[in-house]
Order: sequence, then C-alpha cells, then structure tokens
Amino acid sequence: MPTSPTLVLFDLDDVLCHYDRSARIACMALASGCDPEAVYKAIWESGLEARADAGLLSETEYLSEMGERLGCRVTLETWLTARKAAMTPQHEVLALAKRLAEHRRVAVLTNNCRLVAEHICHLCPAVFEIFGQAVYSSAELGAAKPASQAFLRCARKLGVAPAEVLFVDDLSANVAGAINAGFLGHHFVSTKALAQALQHHQLL
Repeated sequence: MPTSPTLVLFDLDDVLCHYDRSARIACMALASGCDPEAVYKAIWESGLEARADAGLLSETEYLSEMGERLGCRVTLETWLTARKAAMTPQHEVLALAKRLAEHRRVAVLTNNCRLVAEHICHLCPAVFEIFGQAVYSSAELGAAKPASQAFLRCARKLGVAPAEVLFVDDLSANVAGAINAGFLGHHFVSTKALAQALQHHQLL
C-alpha cells in the first residue's frame, strides 16, 4: 500500500513559479546603470547570491554588498521589483497545491535568501494565498538543498517526521537529497506527472 504523507513540501522556483533569472538581471541592470553581464558577475559569479542563500549575510549586508559591487545603492524596493519580475506563477501546479491544502499540510522549501520567504506575499501573491508564511528559505535554515541538514531542519520547524513528508523539486539532485534524509520524493517534470504521483500517494 503506497504511503500517504501528512505534508507535501514544494520547491518554489520552477515548480510553483517559473523563474526567469534574465528578467531579474535586466531589472537590476536598468536600476543600476550596469550592463547585464556586469550584474551577473556582481551577484552570481562573485558568490554573493550563494552566500546570501546559505544564510551567511544579513539582509542589510546582502543589499549593501550588492550595491557596492554594482556601484549604486540597492534598496529593498529595487531588489523586490527585480525578484518579482523573474517570477511567474505556475497556475496548474498551484491549483493542485490548493486542492491538497484542503486536507493536507503544505509548505515550501526554497534555496534562497531570507528576503524571498519574508516577502512572498508581495513577490508572488498566488503562492502566499495557499502557503501563507509556511515558506522556508535555505538562509533561514543555515543549509541548502540537497544537503540533508536543509531537509531535516525544515522538518523540525514543521514538527513532522521526515517519513511523513513528500518533497517535490524540479532538480533531481535535490529530490535525491530529500530521499537520503528520509523523505519521500518526486522529481517535478510536469503537472500531469505530479498529479499522478499525488494520486499514487493517496493525496488526490
């Protein structure tokens, strides 16, 4: 008999939302007056984004260093505008999540800085409508997927045993990490396949 989880834990980018980093870069380029390549180097190639995602920087330190690297002041509003431009709700997946939320707990685990989780209401209202504040960032947990610590710390915060959780992610390495931590896992490739997996686990 298939296991029926008590909680379904979703990845954010490219599962609940389509994430377009080029749109984010374009917004930051416009705000800073830098060309897109310089923005990419300043934020991603420098390791700044990775350090923020790992929780090694406070929100203030993150925005301040970004501004220093881009040669301008980066406000929270500027950052939120660029991040929101990169996020498009995947409505078919969100519809499944909404159905699940009627009879199961649902939450989000994302490799991101604290600002994404803290401002999810503004960044993606469609996600907030379903998940509320049950959005956990790698920065908050001090560990990023696919490390087992990220999953285990998230499970502790949610008050559930790993075996009770079905984790959904578009990256197979992250799904493997969840399974290694004792979770059930589903590699997201399509809404149809996700619906079939949820039916398999007696969730739909």
